[in-house]
Amino acid sequence: MLGRPVPPLLVLLVFLLASCATRIGSNGQQETRFDPRYLAKTEIDRVIDTDRAEVMAGLRRIAEKLYRRNPREWKKSGQPGIEAALDRLFAGGVDFPELEGRREGAAALFAFSPNYQGDRVLAVMAGLLGMAYAAFEDKDDFYLLDNLNEQKLYNCARNIEIAIWKMSSTRNASGETLLLSNELDPNNPNLSFEREFGRVIGLLDFLSKVVADKHGRTVTRFTQSLATAVFLPVGLLGIK
Repeated sequence: MLGRPVPPLLVLLVFLLASCATRIGSNGQQETRFDPRYLAKTEIDRVIDTDRAEVMAGLRRIAEKLYRRNPREWKKSGQPGIEAALDRLFAGGVDFPELEGRREGAAALFAFSPNYQGDRVLAVMAGLLGMAYAAFEDKDDFYLLDNLNEQKLYNCARNIEIAIWKMSSTRNASGETLLLSNELDPNNPNLSFEREFGRVIGLLDFLSKVVADKHGRTVTRFTQSLATAVFLPVGLLGIK
């Protein structure tokens, strides 16, 4: 009947069912496990968890590709190999001594300074990682009362576009790009960087729209020429 109160036991049952996760066990059979954390998660929280994980995985793939195309860079940091350089970069912090306190846009710009003698891949990726961490409020697990800022997500996506342009356009005194990324040779093209960057940008833009719709807000969109674009603030923005 309309208006009849829902029994508390039924409400509890619904939450308990929602907190059960089904997965394939080591024996190949489906198994359902109760995870109390899911009692505090909404569907959007799970979308955010997945989106963040995919963004971070995408950034790690980009960093690996950059190191493979620019092996001199990881060698500058004294690491024994690419995996060690990646593990250092993705250990969870972005305060690397060679960046001299620079973070986010300042760190990414430092990578393209002609006077910078350090690992340029580390600098640009530390900058982008700092932006991504800030866009996700330095969390990797989201629950009912957690909140995101759609503008931070949007700005982070635009900053990645700026970083892509700087990689392809910033050159040294000899006219060589400071960091090799896409291979534009018509006889042997390689646009894997563009595809991976595009995927990460798409994930951030998608989540920005989801968060804005959830709260009935809109994103302030910026129009910049890439040639003169500046990195937009991410960590300095507050949550609405």
